[in-house]
This record gives sequence, C-alpha cells and structure tokens, in this order.
Amino acid sequence: MVGYDPRAQRAAPAPKDAALAGSAGGMVTRALISPFDVIKIRFQLQIERVSSRRPDGKYRGIFQASQRIYTEEGLSAFWKGHIPAQLLSICYGAVQFVSFEFLTELVHKSTPYDSQTPGVHFLCGGLAACSATVACQPLDTLRTRFAAQGEPKVYSNLRYAVSTMWRSEGPLAFYRGLSPTLVAVFPYAGLQFSFYNVFKQLLVPPPKSRDSGGNVRSLICGSGAGMISKTLTYPFDLFKKRLQVGGFEEARAHFGEVRTYRGLIDCAVQIAREEGVRGFFKGLSPSLLKAALSTGFTFFWYEFFLNVISNVKDKRRADGLSGGKKER
Repeated sequence: MVGYDPRAQRAAPAPKDAALAGSAGGMVTRALISPFDVIKIRFQLQIERVSSRRPDGKYRGIFQASQRIYTEEGLSAFWKGHIPAQLLSICYGAVQFVSFEFLTELVHKSTPYDSQTPGVHFLCGGLAACSATVACQPLDTLRTRFAAQGEPKVYSNLRYAVSTMWRSEGPLAFYRGLSPTLVAVFPYAGLQFSFYNVFKQLLVPPPKSRDSGGNVRSLICGSGAGMISKTLTYPFDLFKKRLQVGGFEEARAHFGEVRTYRGLIDCAVQIAREEGVRGFFKGLSPSLLKAALSTGFTFFWYEFFLNVISNVKDKRRADGLSGGKKER
C-alpha cells in the first residue's frame, strides 16, 4: 500500500528505498508514455479561433496528429525532449514518493488521524507533488520546449537549450508556468493519491483469498485515479504549457498562430476570448490516455520496485542468519 500504513505487513519504506523505487518507476513510465505527451503538448499549444467555421489548426485528432508528426518528423519525434523528460521523471518520482511516505508517517505519529484515509492522502499527495514540482520545474520547461519544436530544431541538444535560455531569457525562464503548475498540481496529485487509496480499498481481495493480482490492481486503480484527476484539473496544465513556450515563438511559427501572455490571468482571458471554453480542454483526449497510462504505471512500477527491494533485503537477511547459524 502506498503511504505509511501501520497495519501493513511490509514496513514503511526507508527514504532511499522510496527514492529508488520512485525514480525507477518514473523512468520506465516516461519511456512508455512519451508519444502521448508529445501529441498532447502539440494540441495544447495550437491556437484555434472560436469564430472559425472549420478547424484551422495543424492537428485535428490523435490519429491525424500521429500520422502527420510521423510523416514530417519521423518516429523519433514522439520522443522529442526525452532526455529532459527522463531526468524530470527520475527527479520528480524520487522527491514525490519520499515526501509522500514521510508526510503520511508524520501524520500517523504526530496527529490523531488515520494515515490511510483519503483526506490524509489528498493533503500529503498534494504537498509532496508541490515539493517535487519546485525541485523539477526547470526540467519540465525544457521538456515542453523540446516537445513543442518541429523541424528544423531550435535547440539541437540539452546543453545548447540550457545555455541559450539562460543567456537570452535569464534564469527565471526555467520557472515559467510555475504558478499554474502549483495551483494545479496540488489538487491533481492529491486527487491521484486519494482516489488510488479509495479504489485500492474497494478492490481489496477477500481475507482468505490468495492475493496474486496486487500489481495489476495497482495498475487499474492508478489508471482510474489518473483519468479523474486529469479531467478535473486539466485547464491549468494547458495554461502551464502556453506560458512555458513564451519567448519561443520562432519555433512555433510554422504550426500556426502564436500568442504572448503576460501571466496566468492574461493567458486564461485570451484563451476564453479567442478559443472559447473548448480551448481550455485542447488535447484532453491524448492527455487522458497519457494520464491513465502514466498514473497507472507510476503506481504499478513504484509498488513493483518496492516489493523487489523488500524481497532482496529479506533474502540478504535470511542468508546472513543462515550463515551465522552455520558458523556456530
């Protein structure tokens, strides 16, 4: 079970175990869901006027967008920005799960609240995600810009992107979109952990049954939690992406119209005025697919790697005990 649970047979994971499992889980998940992320970002950054009688954007659906990206940019385009995205996943997974395990254990030991209630998971999950977001925001901005650029590339590699942004836009450029990210990530991650906890309890096997589907159950519960959370908080993710590509208009010009936003409120107002309410949910379809896979796999691999680490430790402990008995 994710989060400190005094009733669980497995002890709460040590910080280094939670960091290792979270990093490994994030790394594997990122490699699997990268194509959906690239497609989602392309839709989010696309300007389509609400007054237009027919869609005037370059991408008009998941299949059409996939085909066009593949034709124009090749198969590798679906993994554009994969290096900063992997660094983001490894860093984010480690910080988030270490923070979450620490916070749930702190709640259990210092308050009268049950650490396994949905409310506690909502609060601890939201705070853990905020700490991970602040730590990893520069990598998220770099990932967005790499995924957003077409051909020819503006940034040829990660080192060039970092030096160019630092020199031409200053260090604050790496934290563009941080405000809507924090506003969105607290309820998003909080809902993820909360719904995951609820679904996990609803799908708990009978006491006498042989529980052989724990990891599959984690995948199903995580997928459901991810889709619900993403739908409820999606507009803030779109605002974040629009703000992160500010000052990057040159790379976006051949995708259609571009906009410059002065901040979160201005971004929301311009989208509402020009693109309507539907503009807040551009790219929702690939985003839901990504959220279902991403959240499901994140919890699946996190629990999987925690079990692997726990089993390795148990085996070493057993080998040590048997070795000690032989010496006596």
